[in-house]
Amino acid sequence: MELGWADIATGEIGWITLSFLFGFLASRTGLPPLVGYLVAGFSLNLMGFSGSEALEKLSDVGITLLLFTIGLKLNPRVLANAPVVAITLLHTTGVTLALGAVVLLLGAVFTTVSYLQGSGLSTVLVIGFALSFSSTVFVVKTLQENEEVNASHGQLAMTILIIQDILAVIFLAASTGKLPTVWAVFLVLLIPLRRLFAFVLQRVGHSELLILYGLFLALGGAELFELVGIKGDLGALVIGMLLSPFPKAGEMAKSMYSLKDLFLVGFFLGIGMSGYLSVDTALVALALVPMVFLKSALFFLLMVWFGKRARTSLFASIYMTNFSEFGLIVAAISAKNGWIGEQWLVVLAIALSLSFAIAAVINRYDDPLYRRFKAFWMRFQRTDGPPPVPVEDLCAARIAVFGLGRIGASTYERVHERYGGQVIGFDFDRETVEKLRGEGRRVFAGDPSDPDFWDSIGDNIRHLDVILLAVPNLKASLDALKELENIGFAGKTIAIARYPEENAKLLAAGAQEVYCIYQEAGIGFADSVAEVLEREESPAPAAPARTQD
Repeated sequence: MELGWADIATGEIGWITLSFLFGFLASRTGLPPLVGYLVAGFSLNLMGFSGSEALEKLSDVGITLLLFTIGLKLNPRVLANAPVVAITLLHTTGVTLALGAVVLLLGAVFTTVSYLQGSGLSTVLVIGFALSFSSTVFVVKTLQENEEVNASHGQLAMTILIIQDILAVIFLAASTGKLPTVWAVFLVLLIPLRRLFAFVLQRVGHSELLILYGLFLALGGAELFELVGIKGDLGALVIGMLLSPFPKAGEMAKSMYSLKDLFLVGFFLGIGMSGYLSVDTALVALALVPMVFLKSALFFLLMVWFGKRARTSLFASIYMTNFSEFGLIVAAISAKNGWIGEQWLVVLAIALSLSFAIAAVINRYDDPLYRRFKAFWMRFQRTDGPPPVPVEDLCAARIAVFGLGRIGASTYERVHERYGGQVIGFDFDRETVEKLRGEGRRVFAGDPSDPDFWDSIGDNIRHLDVILLAVPNLKASLDALKELENIGFAGKTIAIARYPEENAKLLAAGAQEVYCIYQEAGIGFADSVAEVLEREESPAPAAPARTQD
């Protein structure tokens, strides 16, 4: 295939190159690559290029795969969590109305901006609704990087995001404005067929067949729903939901993530190329960006009102201080239906990008924000602090293990074998704690980076001889060491590190000993090899001499 300069500048290679360049630059500054894809779209727009048919098809497939992966991780029990459902619905309603009013106000301020003038009720409500979502992509990425997906605030944020996604899907399904055909009733047959889908899923292996099967299910489900007059994206979501209870659904979702993100590049590029980037659009977007703090404040107030702890509510609210790529999808569908002007897509894309920049900064300071203004946040708390740990269990222990993942649980077991009831364990994942308690272990829920937790146990652990920090990341270990210093712990503290460069930081923070996971595993493996070789090389003992009678 021959590629000339004109082909590179105007063909598919052009936007692929720009997407990679700007996506790479965005990731290096701590922002999601999708911000770079939006910038690439703006750049192509300024150079006079418009979206191609291939780009539009990529966009459609990306949205379908996004909804399919959401369905795969959708736990039906989420909808049984009435307080969180109420928090999400009230928040969505409040933000939609508030931001709709802000759009009307902007129309009075920017009198020369055509798409702001004469905005009807439906227009401002659609804009408010699109801006009410928080970014699943950004929040999940940040939670995973901080290894806080299973923390109480991580679980709360994830549950709200899933309910928001369901609201968006309902909107997308209703956006077609047409009734299903009579053949739609046969879609109920998908319920018994899900066992067949799961049977095949268990047998497709773990490589490319798994991804190909996911594509077949997502695109096939979408096409099936389109044939009966229902928006295809809803079909992809339903197929994913039907498979979500089966064990291998999580593996399929993980295998599809990168593919889904690749196709979504077309969507974000198309948004950037859909309208003219002007001073007016930039100013309107800048005026909307501060509304992320209104969203965050409303989240916090609703969470504490429904009985969540102040710290949990604050951290979850901070994670969701951003606008969402799903809001862009809602806006894009609305623009296609003529409910809003296409220029709004550019405004929302700019606001989304800037909100990510804000979120990337404030997420680094969630713990200092809580510690410094703890008295202020506690004024809103309507529930008790962390569940108390029985004093008799604390007083009977000599050793405490914080973090009961693979390393911490193994450490607990080994120490328990040797010292019996003199060891106690803590972990922030309540499911892990309940599982171990069911096995007869003396373990309790507790987050070592939570100052409230230390306030509740501090007076009763100063007598411990050793504290083992097997927590999952450096930040949590440093937080725990700081809290141990604050309560005046005089025993020995031993921590684990993932990378050698973390050793010095942990020692400087107060740990007496640090073990690097990978180094220790390598040393242990090498010692085992040496022992085997030494046994093989050592001469066999001589047989005893036989004597004659």
